[in-house]
Amino acid sequence: MAFKRTPQVFSASINEVVIGTGDKAVTLGGANTFPLYTFDGKAKNKVAIGVEIFDHGVDTSVPGIAEYYSGAEGIGAIAKKASQIPGADFVVLSLEGADPNGENKSVEECAAIAKEVAGAIDCPLVIEGCKNIEKDSQLFEKLAEVLAGKNVLFVSAREEDYKRVAAAAVMAYKQKISAESAVDINLAKQLNVLISQMGIQPQSYVMNVGSAAAGYGYEYVASTLDRVRSAALEQNDAMLQMPIITPVASEAWSVKEAIVSEEDVPEWGPREERGIAMEVSTAASVIAGGADAVILRHPKSVETIARLVAALM
Repeated sequence: MAFKRTPQVFSASINEVVIGTGDKAVTLGGANTFPLYTFDGKAKNKVAIGVEIFDHGVDTSVPGIAEYYSGAEGIGAIAKKASQIPGADFVVLSLEGADPNGENKSVEECAAIAKEVAGAIDCPLVIEGCKNIEKDSQLFEKLAEVLAGKNVLFVSAREEDYKRVAAAAVMAYKQKISAESAVDINLAKQLNVLISQMGIQPQSYVMNVGSAAAGYGYEYVASTLDRVRSAALEQNDAMLQMPIITPVASEAWSVKEAIVSEEDVPEWGPREERGIAMEVSTAASVIAGGADAVILRHPKSVETIARLVAALM
């Protein structure tokens, strides 16, 4: 007797969250099958790809990145070129320079940078803070105001500052936020519950459940992604049905394989190729695990993952 496979389609589904406005707005989530299980059902929305840029300009230490942005003068021009990379769906502005332990750029200066970026692109904008809890809270409050009407996604709201971030970004200015937890399904669910108890609707926030570069404790990320998606679909757990965004670039380009020079370890080959390989392999892995959006940096990584998504979804 011939084998007849029954598609596994769930009555539960991942929430849909829209970022950006107009024709190039991006919808995250919507799946009611396991990741890449297109044999069970067609994906409602494809995995979205973001391109990360920095408030301080282009990373000239990576030749391919420097070459791509060559001639782009100012953050607005850089953002526009980022949005034009084949496969890019949104631009991610990382306000690394706002870190009090670094350049300590003022909130006003960062707001001006964000406004310039938003005015230069026609695709959705995602804002990453400087990872300092107090400064990020101040930044997100001000940027939510100056970017009102842009439907921006702010990455991220954490246990220490979610009330302040959610109140300013979502409740006051109708923006979107990402709930960030540290690679633990229970922590992810707990933060989602806390945010929902503020009256924030499921269509207003996504999850960032944490990440790690492939080979660097990635098994914990894989396990968390699998458990989150399984609970969301198989158990219909409403507190784990938010779309997942994963910042890949910051992890992939910070490990030794992407940092050590070819002169120091010639047998490893060119540093840039290693960084791209790390970024692509990590992004492919989190997509297979259930990420609805990934944040990348190198143009070749963006193009490669875009082709992968097109082929598999």
